[in-house]
Amino acid sequence: MGRFIEGCDRREVQLMPDCIDDYVAEDSQVRVIDVFVDELDLAALGFGDAAATGRPGYHPATMLKLYLYGYLNQVQSSRRLEREAGRNLELMWLTGRLVPDFKTIADFRRDNGEAIRATCHQFVVLCRELGLIAGGTVAVDGSRFKAVNTRDRNFTPGAIRRRMEQIEASIERYLGLLDTADRQEDEVAQVRTTRLGERLEALRRQMRELQEMERAVADAPDRQISLTDPDARAMASAGKGTGLVGYNLQAAVDAESHIIVAHEVINVGHDRSQLANMARKAREATGAQDLTVLADR
Repeated sequence: MGRFIEGCDRREVQLMPDCIDDYVAEDSQVRVIDVFVDELDLAALGFGDAAATGRPGYHPATMLKLYLYGYLNQVQSSRRLEREAGRNLELMWLTGRLVPDFKTIADFRRDNGEAIRATCHQFVVLCRELGLIAGGTVAVDGSRFKAVNTRDRNFTPGAIRRRMEQIEASIERYLGLLDTADRQEDEVAQVRTTRLGERLEALRRQMRELQEMERAVADAPDRQISLTDPDARAMASAGKGTGLVGYNLQAAVDAESHIIVAHEVINVGHDRSQLANMARKAREATGAQDLTVLADR
């Protein structure tokens, strides 16, 4: 083993143990997150204060640091953030080795949406003061993000019609199998007839549920209903059968620094009506009087 670089013994005891700060580089982004959040007026931004009674909760600064770290490192899931907080040295340094559970992280995001949006605006203001945003040219585009709601839990008139046709075809097939089983008089045929009858009744029940959903979809403002995530919408794409149920995230990015200066989440599947809206938001964020906006067709 003399020809290779050897690591230290895992069980070796250090006379002068290292501290967590030794493992975080001086130019690490977590140091920027730490300073940025510590200088914010969290109460003015809208983050709630601690409850007067009950068990003490996590400080909003700690939760915001954890959320921002996940955003910068593409860790969106609250369960993944919980795992990273317990094993990631940078997060241990950032949160003081606190490990909030996934529900606490998810509730923080849900309950502080407006405050997190105000924090993003404060970050853009800071970038303007530091001269990181030129403010002359921005690029606007949309990205689609998948929601928790699956396609089977999303209902549109076309989807309901296709599912009804599939159920009707299944009912016809089961009726044919029942006729075949009825002509056979042995015990196996009787068991098979009972099982087929149960499946047939289940299909008829599904058909009745779809008919009720069809009436509900017809009464909906945009003729679409999502059961798991009510705000999510079905969004088609160029490839056949590649659509998803989710959200359309509109973002305006500074052309020089590539910093997102404005964003908005919508549930409309196309970008055609968002150019003027995002251009106004970008101009307000950058403070520029004259702004060149780039967009695709």
